[in-house]
Amino acid sequence: MTNTWLQKYFRGDRFIWVIVFFMALISVLAVYSSVGTLAYKYQQGNTGYYLIKHLIILLFGIGLMYAAHLVRYTHYTGIAQLGIIVAVPLLIFTLLAGTNIHEASRWLTLPIINVSFQTSDLAKLVLIMYVARMLSKKQENIKDFKTAFLPIMIPVIIICGLILPANFSTAAVLFVTCLFLMYIGRINMKHIMMMLGIGAVLFTIFVSIALLSDTPGRVATWKARVENFLDKENGDANYQIQQSKIAIATGGVAGKGPGNSTQRNFLPHPYSDFIYSIIVEEYGLIGGITVVLIYLVLFFRVIRFVRMSPRAFATLLAIGCSFSLVFQAMINMAVAVNLFPVTGQPLPMLSMGGTSIWFTSIAIGIILSISKEVIKENDNETREPTLATQN
Repeated sequence: MTNTWLQKYFRGDRFIWVIVFFMALISVLAVYSSVGTLAYKYQQGNTGYYLIKHLIILLFGIGLMYAAHLVRYTHYTGIAQLGIIVAVPLLIFTLLAGTNIHEASRWLTLPIINVSFQTSDLAKLVLIMYVARMLSKKQENIKDFKTAFLPIMIPVIIICGLILPANFSTAAVLFVTCLFLMYIGRINMKHIMMMLGIGAVLFTIFVSIALLSDTPGRVATWKARVENFLDKENGDANYQIQQSKIAIATGGVAGKGPGNSTQRNFLPHPYSDFIYSIIVEEYGLIGGITVVLIYLVLFFRVIRFVRMSPRAFATLLAIGCSFSLVFQAMINMAVAVNLFPVTGQPLPMLSMGGTSIWFTSIAIGIILSISKEVIKENDNETREPTLATQN
């Protein structure tokens, strides 16, 4: 009876559903443990305020995930077309008139409800859908430069270029994801290398102009972060990383236990950018490895079921959504252990946030929608009577 109820309401890959709820549990515990300084600063020490807020965001995200998994994945082709048309003007408006925080215009504040909305999260998801759609449609002449490569390349350059001035790390993750999808989608390797070269040239020009101007904006921050990363001897310059490494080192194998972190009082943004450090401090090496495995298992499950799908769009969309999440997670964790300069990328589904959690949830919902259809198609094939059984 229970199994029938689960099959009816939670369709698709069961392992992914389990992973999602496990991630939500880890997120609630880690965020509640790490918001002490934030609560002291803004809510007179009321950590319950942030716990309830985070629970509401998570529950709404799971609701979005559930709704997205009910939609047949083929409908996302039309959503991708509409999304690209909406995303470009939204990104332009955000750059020109968005809410500026830490010299970065990444947010639009929605009127009446007064909620900040990060437009790059929307643009990232719709671009992945668009690239998957175009690659699947162009398979017959996929090696052609004019009819296949250009229609895919131009939106990628535009979207990533509009995200870049305020959020380099998101633009880079999205650009690499699109290149990976192109490789999976059999785009000519020569064209992929050309796009990589074009991206590098445009980025160099942008950085050079910014550094030569009187107001370099975020470029000065990027430059400082890279210099701090390379300057291993200067502890003051690497304050964030030093505190992160202390958290990880003191966590040991089994950790200090839930709620017993001390570095949450010293780490900037322990509830978002450096939440992995808090997880390792409280749950030890066991907790850190578990989090890494969660993301790897998610990607493995996607690879496993798309291998059974004959549909190019389903395969490319599922791989694109999952690769983007896992790649972002690996960058966040690499920053925490000082393998990568500080980027400001949250840990998907674990860090405290609003639109980041919601669009991550939608992406996982799309993956579940695809897995649901693939499982259904394979079940139908196995149930079809063969010639021998008919006779």
